[in-house]
Amino acid sequence: MAAEDLATDAPAPEPPSRTIAYWPALRRAVALTAACHPVPSAAVTLLAAGLAVSAGRGGTGCALVAGAVLAGQLSVGWCNDAVDAARDTAAGRTAKPVASGAVSPGTVRAAALTAVALCVPLSLASGLLAGTVHLAGVGAAWAYNLGLKASPWSWLPYALGFGSLPAFVALGLPGHPWPPWWLALSAALLGVGAHLANVLPDIGDDLRNGVRGWPQRLGQAKVLLLLPVPLVAASALLILAGRPSAARPAGPIALLVVTVAAVGAALLGRSRPRAPFLAAIGVAVLDVILLLWRGAGIV
Repeated sequence: MAAEDLATDAPAPEPPSRTIAYWPALRRAVALTAACHPVPSAAVTLLAAGLAVSAGRGGTGCALVAGAVLAGQLSVGWCNDAVDAARDTAAGRTAKPVASGAVSPGTVRAAALTAVALCVPLSLASGLLAGTVHLAGVGAAWAYNLGLKASPWSWLPYALGFGSLPAFVALGLPGHPWPPWWLALSAALLGVGAHLANVLPDIGDDLRNGVRGWPQRLGQAKVLLLLPVPLVAASALLILAGRPSAARPAGPIALLVVTVAAVGAALLGRSRPRAPFLAAIGVAVLDVILLLWRGAGIV
């Protein structure tokens, strides 16, 4: 047999593994997902979707609300990590994908801009007034990332962002009704509580890096004392305002549960600083369940 035949009959070399080729892209995708702050993004989206169900927005309306809110939250989360990249690196927050080098600030910045661009048509799909209200709330969150987080007014973007969600949902209904004042105020108080809980674990690092927002100026001890107040007040408004008779007998029980959870999380906050944030999410979920159970709607 000729040498040429031996060469022809030899098995062809195997192509490189697709898994190996795709691994860097997969790692970047995972890091980018982690950089969007997935837990609060999902929680706020589910909160808005629950409000939409309570308002009777229908399947398409609920999907539009959820899509717009998710896009807005993704943009806010990515914007936060892009803006704080240098500060997070200096503070040694290696749990942050940008600070650890798992994804570049430029990639996160591009993702934030893409998400906010998608948020605009998704928000306006519920109507001009409803969309404008939601985009104003998203804009407030971006303002927090871009500077208000280091001011005594750091609570305001959270209050506006959460407080705008009931209006966004209600204004998308036929006739464009505004939600009741007590629901908007309840959502705003929940936002203030979320702000306190979210900042609590990083107060020390923030102060060392010159970030002096409202919670940082208060200090950890005062934040832990104050934290249960807006969370309990938000639930009390939902239970006592609107149709209080519809909340009996579950209303007082729900308020007791919220109070125990909020106070308990504040007590745990010294040793487990993430506990208050999880409690804030739990209170938000319970509030939406209570709103749905009462059948009070949001208009």
